[in-house]
Amino acid sequence: MAHGAPGTAVPEQAADRVAFELAVDAAGVGTFDWDLRTGALTWDDRLLELFGLDRATFGGTIEAFNATLHPDDLARVTAALQGAIATCGDYAAEYRVVLPGGRTRWVAARGRALCDASGTAVRVVGAAYDTTAARDADARVARVLESMNAAFFLLDREWRFAYVNGHAERLLGMTREAMLGGVVWELFPYAVGSEFEERYRGAVESGRPATFEAYYPPPLDSWYEVQAWPDPDGLSVYFLDITARRAAQDQARRAAERAHLLAETTSALTSTHDADEAVARLAELVVPVLGDWCIVSLVDDDERAPSPRGLRDVGLAHVDPERLPVLRRYAGARLTAFTDDAYVRRVLRTGGPALVRRDGTAALQRVLLPGPAQELAAELAPESFVVLPLRGRGRTVGLLSLFNGPDRGPLDEEDLDTLRELAGRAGLALDSGRLYRQQRDLAEALQRSLLTEPPEPDHVQVIVRYLPAAEAAQVGGDWYDAFFQRHGSTVLVIGDVIGHDTAAAAAMGQVRTVLRAIAVTTGAGPAGVLADVDAAMRTLALEVTATAVVARVEQTPEEREEGVSRLRWSNAGHPPPMVVLPDRSVLVLEDGDPDLLLGIDSGSPRGEHVVTVERGATVLLYTDGLVERRGQSLDDGLSRLQEVLAELAAQDLDLDGLCDQVLARLVPGRAEDDVALVAVRLHPQDRPRPPEAGPNRYPEDIEPERA
Repeated sequence: MAHGAPGTAVPEQAADRVAFELAVDAAGVGTFDWDLRTGALTWDDRLLELFGLDRATFGGTIEAFNATLHPDDLARVTAALQGAIATCGDYAAEYRVVLPGGRTRWVAARGRALCDASGTAVRVVGAAYDTTAARDADARVARVLESMNAAFFLLDREWRFAYVNGHAERLLGMTREAMLGGVVWELFPYAVGSEFEERYRGAVESGRPATFEAYYPPPLDSWYEVQAWPDPDGLSVYFLDITARRAAQDQARRAAERAHLLAETTSALTSTHDADEAVARLAELVVPVLGDWCIVSLVDDDERAPSPRGLRDVGLAHVDPERLPVLRRYAGARLTAFTDDAYVRRVLRTGGPALVRRDGTAALQRVLLPGPAQELAAELAPESFVVLPLRGRGRTVGLLSLFNGPDRGPLDEEDLDTLRELAGRAGLALDSGRLYRQQRDLAEALQRSLLTEPPEPDHVQVIVRYLPAAEAAQVGGDWYDAFFQRHGSTVLVIGDVIGHDTAAAAAMGQVRTVLRAIAVTTGAGPAGVLADVDAAMRTLALEVTATAVVARVEQTPEEREEGVSRLRWSNAGHPPPMVVLPDRSVLVLEDGDPDLLLGIDSGSPRGEHVVTVERGATVLLYTDGLVERRGQSLDDGLSRLQEVLAELAAQDLDLDGLCDQVLARLVPGRAEDDVALVAVRLHPQDRPRPPEAGPNRYPEDIEPERA
């Protein structure tokens, strides 16, 4: 290398040459020059050093160069050189050289073939440098990628596989040789248009990583958790097969759904005494958790030999609301269309389930007579179904029919176990409901048998109502009564024995009988009757407590002429009677605090009160179930009753209509407690008795004139 003398200017071309040599030397780059006409291959000192040679040991020919190459790389490097020579183009190669001591070094070379005026290559010049360190780093990365417990592949900017690790080969079911250089959309066509393509392209376009879970259909048939990281060279993709995890999650979810279903079913069955209503909800509970559509049927109580004619479909549900009308039509037609071999008949006969796992539509149509039910079954198109008996204490009380389409597949054993558990609970609830209804009806009949029809005095209309509590199947202590005393006065009684069981009912019957007998035989006024009843209860050792109001309608000939009557009453701790006057105002019959309850102190004095009212007035006696309930005080209930009576008075209702409206407004639905009413309307006596009051009826020993 030539240098200018001190103080003299260095020619520009020489300066550029010096700068180039310094840069090459600093970068550790060696140069070569191959004269194709003479075959001489010239290396500089740096390149000789890279190959572990010197000028004495390097032969200076292409054959000497080839001798240093790793045998596996010789053909590839030769092909690259020949290609550059043939085209007078560029040459690039990265290869391994075997050093004299046997070690291997990676070298990257870049060059160009130079041509003469005729276009024939005459020289190849270039440079080479050591890439062993980079190759070692790449090897370490490759070892990490190969050993990692996750699949990895690299896509270039053209969506071609540039790298695939061994785990990815196994998960994708394809060798890396088959994938490298291939376009991902061509090798995996089901990815086109899927979430995979959407997320990959989105990551590349936005430059932001994407993390997602997605399913790839057969032949892979697997769920994957994917992380896609974009970079300038393409997209790096890490992914895991999470099929087993998804299956475990799905199993856990289904187990939770089944547990929730059983809990909801238990809650529905125990939250009401109306088991029919609760079981009817069963269809809505099992769809869509266990099936696509469902029908719940009940066997009538009086069916000793159950058959489809004794069934009632009480609950329907379909996963697709638009298909529900079709299901309703099918349910309306199916019971009369079943053949003798129908699945519901088999289940009713045997008490065991019927299960169809495939070809459900054909199986269902075979047990239906030709007609609408068969056609609707084809429209609903079940692929599988099960019919389960709802068993309660040795008898089948209902059926649960659950159907699935082809997408859901047949029920597995866990689902069947859940259904069996659910059916068992529902069956017991239904049977308990049947027994409850029988007990309730018996109790109500007994209760009503103790409450006789009221009398029908002249121009006095008496209406009674009894509403049993919804929350108990036992007789209670509420009672009403209306009867004549010997002198013809009409006596009205309302009472309530404390308690709500058979003992209270028995005590009520005794107290009612004692009161009635004393009032008829003694002819005493209301206060005297209550005092005698209190004494009789003590003598008879009736250890009960009761509230009661006794009222008597009285009238002298003079009062009849004036068009008025007197109402005499005594109150033993009972809610006060109310009177709707002809001017539509409401009078509450209170005169200080009520007297003590019956059965507390037989020596306690009894007060008696009298009020004169115009004919046309209506008197209402009632038990506390009308005005007391959870969340409402007695005072609020009395105020509400007074308001309702005032509103109804403006409507000029007959007495039946008045009683019905009072119950409808104050006791919507079923009553929390028993409710008894005695309503009396004092019709004007200067005109004929109105037809709605019915005919006059009197005992034989009472003359109508006296009444």
